[in-house]
Amino acid sequence: MYIQKLELGNFRNYEKQEIKLENGINLFYGDNAQGKTNILEAIFLCAVGKSFRAKKEKELINLEKDKAYVELCYQKIDREGKIKIELKEKKNVYINGIKQQKVSELLGKINIVMFSPDDIEILKSGPANRRRFLNIMISQLKPKYMHMLNLYNKTLEERNNYIRQIKCGQSNPHLLEIWDEKLAEYSQNVYNYRSEFIEKIKSKIEKIHKTITEEKEEIKIKYISDCKNKEEFLKELEKNLHTDIQKGYTTKGIHRDDFLVYINGKQVNLYGSQGQNRTVILSLKLAELEVIRDEIGEEPILLLDDFMSELDQKRRNNFIESIQKMQVLITCTEQFEMSKQKKKIFLVKEGTIEEKR
Repeated sequence: MYIQKLELGNFRNYEKQEIKLENGINLFYGDNAQGKTNILEAIFLCAVGKSFRAKKEKELINLEKDKAYVELCYQKIDREGKIKIELKEKKNVYINGIKQQKVSELLGKINIVMFSPDDIEILKSGPANRRRFLNIMISQLKPKYMHMLNLYNKTLEERNNYIRQIKCGQSNPHLLEIWDEKLAEYSQNVYNYRSEFIEKIKSKIEKIHKTITEEKEEIKIKYISDCKNKEEFLKELEKNLHTDIQKGYTTKGIHRDDFLVYINGKQVNLYGSQGQNRTVILSLKLAELEVIRDEIGEEPILLLDDFMSELDQKRRNNFIESIQKMQVLITCTEQFEMSKQKKKIFLVKEGTIEEKR
């Protein structure tokens, strides 16, 4: 799988830009704040349907314009495809020229794995970032997962609204059973998806991490959820009803799920060094890459945003050697030595991209 061409129109600091990519390594270098990360953001948008950094989609539109677009052409083992996303008052998605009713139709069309310096927050910050990591990765492999998660979130919102009505004395607590039953059903389905994905990550990450650390560290992942079983979760909702009414929201559910990573028996986000946390992220993403490869039968597209600056020259070379079978887009502030693989090098300066020969 690879992207043949990327076109940007009024996207971030690009007015009009077309980039023909290599099915190998594509290196984008230049000073900071020139637009390198915007290229990866555009690809991420086409893969997932949202930005990995913008809170509002109007941030993606050039400040002097009122609309923008991203278009990419891709090649898979068995077919070609084209994705176009228009950003204006609302977001419009086109796949092979056909307008889609749902943004979720994008999921699974192209599969990406992304590394960035901010990935360490997956471990360092709260459970929400770890759930987001799971949601993005699972939805690329299992598009129905996002549909199920949306049903859960909608039901959760309805239940919370009804709980607040009960708290104000406006509704009957017994009618909560309607929402509890739905919530438990959707919870079980989402839990099954997440549990299956984490088990696949576990099967890959232990070997990967031992290799990276020269067998000095043993890594373990623990998945934490209230929703392993529908019947047990219904009992949990009933047990916590008084607390939920007092607080005005649902205190148990998959919206509280988490996973924790342990190195040599110690929780890495609490007791690990900065280097250990970064190594865990590297192992986690490489495991994710292998899981996607196993699932779809071809290599995903790898996006490395200023990631190589974290590695010395020897580790850069080893890492590049390990990913040479896939398309890679790398952003960095300066060029660095690479072996004789298929590659293109681009200079990014003030929202323009120039291919260097």
